[in-house]
Amino acid sequence: MAGHVEYEPASVKDLLAEMKDTAELLIDLSYSAVLHGSDEIAAEVLALEERMDVLQLRARMSIMLAARNPDEAETLAPVLGIIGAAEKISDAAGDIAKVVREDIGVPNAIRTALPEAVETLVRAELDAGSDYTGRTLGDVNMETETGVRVIAIRREDGDWILNPDRETTLRGGDVLLLRGPEGGVETVYETATGTAYEPPEYAEAEVEDLERAVDSLVLMKNMSELAVDLAYGSVLFDSEDIAAEVVELEAEVDALKSRFEAWVLRAAKDMDDPVNLRGLVHLATSTEVISDAALEISEGVLRGLDTHVVVQEAVEESDEVIVRVEVAEGSDLAGTTLGEAEVKTETGMRVIAIRRPESHLGEEKTYTTSVHPSDEWVVQPGPETKVRAGDVLIAKGTRAGSDRLADLAGQVE
Repeated sequence: MAGHVEYEPASVKDLLAEMKDTAELLIDLSYSAVLHGSDEIAAEVLALEERMDVLQLRARMSIMLAARNPDEAETLAPVLGIIGAAEKISDAAGDIAKVVREDIGVPNAIRTALPEAVETLVRAELDAGSDYTGRTLGDVNMETETGVRVIAIRREDGDWILNPDRETTLRGGDVLLLRGPEGGVETVYETATGTAYEPPEYAEAEVEDLERAVDSLVLMKNMSELAVDLAYGSVLFDSEDIAAEVVELEAEVDALKSRFEAWVLRAAKDMDDPVNLRGLVHLATSTEVISDAALEISEGVLRGLDTHVVVQEAVEESDEVIVRVEVAEGSDLAGTTLGEAEVKTETGMRVIAIRRPESHLGEEKTYTTSVHPSDEWVVQPGPETKVRAGDVLIAKGTRAGSDRLADLAGQVE
């Protein structure tokens, strides 16, 4: 049973930032729980879901006290929408975790496809005798040496550290949430726990229609995650352009869910036990809720409501930006790959998605939209992703980096 929650003076800005980080971590953990069939990771999701419940109650209390007149109420209304949407994301992630906790049927095909969609994410309890214990993350230098990063830590007393940095000290008994390539995860897990890492086993899809259903679900997952990322970016930087991309992504997830349902129904006739498809249906429903919540986060920007001061303060204090840049004909980026152009090294910006004005068949995994049939998305592009004139790059990084990326893309002030 949830504990009693009392009002505590707190910055709405800080609460919103913590809710954002918690929501994004919940999405990561919930899908990883399904991928690994891990009750332990699913339990962490449910613990974080309870934490989110407390955060949203505290944020609502603070906002109610802040609304002193009609003008304040008008500017605070979108903030309430952001809080409600973050709670929906949390609940949806909890529902995904319950697919594992309650042993709702999930076909093995989902565990074949999801490794292509997510990095390996595991839970490791730090042994008191580990080489990592008592050292900072900067001293351990884990990400540089193994490619693995600690995305969150749960202390023995139940406190969470989201986005730990180089100064964070690791303690025996900490629960580390590790993310990275499987080879690196294996090394870090064994060093942290003193026990061997056992990777999950994957099985091929036995039914062609089921494979198509799983592919649709993976696309829904990727687009929903991207929509959440862009939604927060649109609010933090008061960007109608970014909010417009969220609208399109949400519509695409709806269209994908319709395709998914058709493939699942077709696959059911060839399954020995169609009940095993229940988990897939739960996953798809929860994934759609996440994309709907992303749209709710952007709603205030889309309706032209003024950004409240608490959000403006968050923007002013943050050096991170999310930008939308169109690649010009004849620019340094046009006709090259992200790796060849050394975009991340040269600009410090990470390209998280590319929307293309026309389809290029036969390349890496893309998805042609139904809202704008001539468009296609490349979600999670890599170094080999080729960039063309007219491509719209969506990237995250520093303000200075965004200017350098615009230069590479041939954007002129």
